[in-house]
Amino acid sequence: MARLTILEHREIAENMMWLAFSAPQDLRYTPGQFLHIRVTDGVDHLLRRPISLCYVQGEGGAKSQAIAVAYRVGGKGTELLRKKKVGEELDVLGPLGNGFTLHEGDRHALLVGGGIGVPPMVELAEQLTQQGTKVTSIIGFQSANVAILQEELSRYGEVLVATNDGSLGLQGFVTDYMTEELLATADRFYACGPTPMLRAVQAKMDGKVEGYLSLEERMGCGIGACMACVTSCRMDDGSVGYKKVCKDGPVFSAPKVVFA
Repeated sequence: MARLTILEHREIAENMMWLAFSAPQDLRYTPGQFLHIRVTDGVDHLLRRPISLCYVQGEGGAKSQAIAVAYRVGGKGTELLRKKKVGEELDVLGPLGNGFTLHEGDRHALLVGGGIGVPPMVELAEQLTQQGTKVTSIIGFQSANVAILQEELSRYGEVLVATNDGSLGLQGFVTDYMTEELLATADRFYACGPTPMLRAVQAKMDGKVEGYLSLEERMGCGIGACMACVTSCRMDDGSVGYKKVCKDGPVFSAPKVVFA
């Protein structure tokens, strides 16, 4: 746990915010982990908000100049967070959870993000590129006015955009880009986004490309103590049981996730 100073805080799309703050010198993390941020020092809104790590500025495995997240303002808690100013401090716990596994030797990876599931793809894209893996990002939004981070992802490779209303990129869904030709070139996929998107991606990739799903789930404690974020998963013996998204995830091997 640490109190970190806000370095940058601005709107990057409609109700979508970019928040950067100082990072501890000994920061250790993997792409796909999340930060648990307390939005106020008062007695209101005591529960922290889990927000995926988006980008860390610096070099190497312990980069510490600045850390950034992107989040959507959708309730009282995130509305309070939006009011925080540069120079103020945030009470931050993390990075928490299990992130994405990078595989050395992969030639081509597909990064699939939907809405607020796009931010964790930025740091992932950087690290994959550093190890020599070609990256193609496929990102989807409701409409152009809430689209984020295309420019940041384009630094690492091709970016394919889909919107529900066709106001940006292809009208449709991220899975519309997943042609047999594209999947044949991919060694791995990494996906984060709303449950309907993840379910569709899992079905599309099944038996074709191995990969990971990062689940979006409401959380309480963020450290596996409260059982507020359990999800159905396939166990090693083939049975279906429960895993904690905050501690066992948020990233799971795609075949392990059992959607209702």
